[in-house]
Amino acid sequence: MTAGSARSVPVLDRRRLGILLHPSSLPGEGPKGTLGAEARRFVDVLRAAGATVWQVLPLGPPGGGSPYNSPSAHAGDPGLINLQDLVDQGWLQASEAHARSVDAPARRTALRSAYVHLEERGGAATKAAFDDFRRDHAAWLSDYCAYECIKAGQGGAPWWQWPAALKDREPDALAAIVGSEPFELVAFEQFVFFRQWHALKDYARSRGVRFFGDVPIFVAEDSADVWAHRDLFVLDAQGRPEIVTGVPPDYFSAHGQRWGNPHYRWARMAADGFSWWRERVRTQRQLFDWIRIDHFRGFAASWAIPANAPTAAGGEWMAVPGDAMLSALTDAFGELPLIAEDLGLITDDVYGLRDRHGLPGMRVLQFGFDGDPKNPHLPHNYVADCVAYTGTHDNDTSVGWHAALSEAQRELVRAYLPEVDEAPAWAALRAVIASVARFAVVPWQDVLGLGSIARMNTPGMSTGNWEFRFQWSDVPDHAAARLARLAFLYGRTEG
Repeated sequence: MTAGSARSVPVLDRRRLGILLHPSSLPGEGPKGTLGAEARRFVDVLRAAGATVWQVLPLGPPGGGSPYNSPSAHAGDPGLINLQDLVDQGWLQASEAHARSVDAPARRTALRSAYVHLEERGGAATKAAFDDFRRDHAAWLSDYCAYECIKAGQGGAPWWQWPAALKDREPDALAAIVGSEPFELVAFEQFVFFRQWHALKDYARSRGVRFFGDVPIFVAEDSADVWAHRDLFVLDAQGRPEIVTGVPPDYFSAHGQRWGNPHYRWARMAADGFSWWRERVRTQRQLFDWIRIDHFRGFAASWAIPANAPTAAGGEWMAVPGDAMLSALTDAFGELPLIAEDLGLITDDVYGLRDRHGLPGMRVLQFGFDGDPKNPHLPHNYVADCVAYTGTHDNDTSVGWHAALSEAQRELVRAYLPEVDEAPAWAALRAVIASVARFAVVPWQDVLGLGSIARMNTPGMSTGNWEFRFQWSDVPDHAAARLARLAFLYGRTEG
């Protein structure tokens, strides 16, 4: 692709406006937002605001509080299940759904009741739908159910600390787990999650709104995927990583970042045509219309750190067969609805890989103000074939970002965005929405004009992340109409 071209691919079929908000940030009575009435109301707000895309973060069960460290590359977070919708369907009695506002064990008790009475309350057609779901997701579901059951039985210990028969997946040991009620309940939770997600997706589609998902490139060491497929990861005889993931030292960090995920054994993956990746993408394509691949540069080369190294400084680049893998996905699914997260210090080989496979990249306004007018994150340097953001979930809100600027930086930003002092978020929104980028995405926090307290994630911080929730009272009366005006003015509405 040339610098100014925009290909007629599904991701960039026309100019669009999207809003970034994870479902866990929705209002509601429980400990996090869910996929029920509040989510449908948010779809209606998006439509009124001229947005046709809802971007979310990974939907898997969070590990250590983060959805990027999930125990499964496929499973959905049961915490997002809306119990009131089960009451409305007749699967739960109203008295059983009181757990919607309390802790996870109480919610599981309610879901257990729905499972036990499934055929009685849902009818034979619902039981058949559950059976169909299990067959459709057989490639991962049984392993995940067994993993969750064993982990609970072992007091939450990671899989490499389990008794040898369970750690090593001996058939007799697994036979005692598969088919047990706890095993069946995990499968039922996944059935309900996928059913509610698809109902929300259908509702959004009826309102002209589509979903944009996010897939972490690596998986957690303590996950069903690593436990069930040890041969696909660079592990020692005890199942522990020999090398782990991260990024090298740079001007952000003198020691680099040591993430700790196990690396893929790419030669083994290639030997069977990347079947693990094909199955992973198959699941994500069922959930989303478009998919962002986090840390896309890891498909060109990955930073491999010795597992015993305390920092990332002692790592080295490890080549990755990204071309072959992406080609295998194209062969399996046709044109891929993928977007490459190509942020940071990216080399020409990464851009080449992205462009050879026709994948749009990303631009982030907050990264544009280093004094170089050629900075690719400044809107006048955007290309049509990209997704442009004011900031991502890893950035501060636009209001918080502006407040933290030095006076010299603020003067530079002011020269580019003259209205930034009066309305930092809306000045940033306008610049991104007006840009040539076919796809503009803005965090909901910026639409609400919220400060740093509403930041979703601060990389490198172990506390205070993934906690943001808004209330409908936070939404200014004019917000949807004002955003819709910008979407119309800059050609991002239909018609």
